[in-house]
Amino acid sequence: MISASECLIFARNTALGLVAWFAIATAVQAQSDPLPSWNDTAPKKAIVTFVERVTKEGSPDFVPAPARIAVFDNDGTLWTEHPMYTQLVFALDRVKTMAKDHPEWKDKQPFKAVLEGDLKALAAAGEKGLVDLIMTTHAGMTDDQFATIVTEWLAKARDPRFKRPYTELVYQPMLELLAYLRANGFKTFIVSGGGIEFMRPWSESVYGVPPDQVVGSSIKTEFFMRDGVPVLLRLPQVNFVDDKAGKPVGINAHIGQRPIAAVGNSDGDLQMLQWTTLGASTPRFGMIIHHTDAEREYAYDRDTDFGRLDEALAIAPINGWTVVDMKSDWKEIFPHK
Repeated sequence: MISASECLIFARNTALGLVAWFAIATAVQAQSDPLPSWNDTAPKKAIVTFVERVTKEGSPDFVPAPARIAVFDNDGTLWTEHPMYTQLVFALDRVKTMAKDHPEWKDKQPFKAVLEGDLKALAAAGEKGLVDLIMTTHAGMTDDQFATIVTEWLAKARDPRFKRPYTELVYQPMLELLAYLRANGFKTFIVSGGGIEFMRPWSESVYGVPPDQVVGSSIKTEFFMRDGVPVLLRLPQVNFVDDKAGKPVGINAHIGQRPIAAVGNSDGDLQMLQWTTLGASTPRFGMIIHHTDAEREYAYDRDTDFGRLDEALAIAPINGWTVVDMKSDWKEIFPHK
């Protein structure tokens, strides 16, 4: 007969064994989940289903690895874009830094508005005013000098609300999605309305996307020799705007093939989503990040100057695009410190 004490020992060991088994099973499950910051809702299931469809050899939907191209917008899709685009914050800071060499700016718009912190007057300057700011603060230097300025600024600049570097305000679920796609043979590209030379210095360290896989707006550059050294000088002239209908053009020029997956968050990404997903005979995937979480980030769509989402959101169900509700579908927003 088994004694009472032996029964207790057996029960205790069994319980400990079950606890250990559960802990191991949980750890294995966590490791096997490529998207741990995503809730188990429809968008996560749509991602996994699509990836499994196009990567299963022998399947009628199989897509060879060289054709697995995925494109991502940057502002509002991979990192935060409110209260204003990060590159615009950079431009405004550059005006303040350069103002000591330009005393005339205190009486000249839109520079006067920047120096006085008059956002209403800055908004009144319109697109032309913003272009003037970008051309003035982003040109007149070599490409290497500009990359250094961007890198140094990002190292010290802090978001006014979250008090963190802008490169920490990237979306953890999107970092996981980028990694998941690459682990399944995808090549991931950034296709942004932001400046290509603004993103390239840090895209690889932050997103794992190398400089040659970044597509963006650009200003004209000119080659010349300086003291026997070849340099590229940045000129105050617009070369290409990679936004809206410009995105498919930029994809064609830089990538040279049509993507099979596209992710954006605004009407500026509409044509990129259309170009990627519509009229194709092979499987395609389109996704829109909808900002719905005012507590952990921001909530906006139709009523905003930065990342306006209206038409693309309305036609998403018609085109079969997956819409991510940040509040409901994401467990985390930003990476933990």
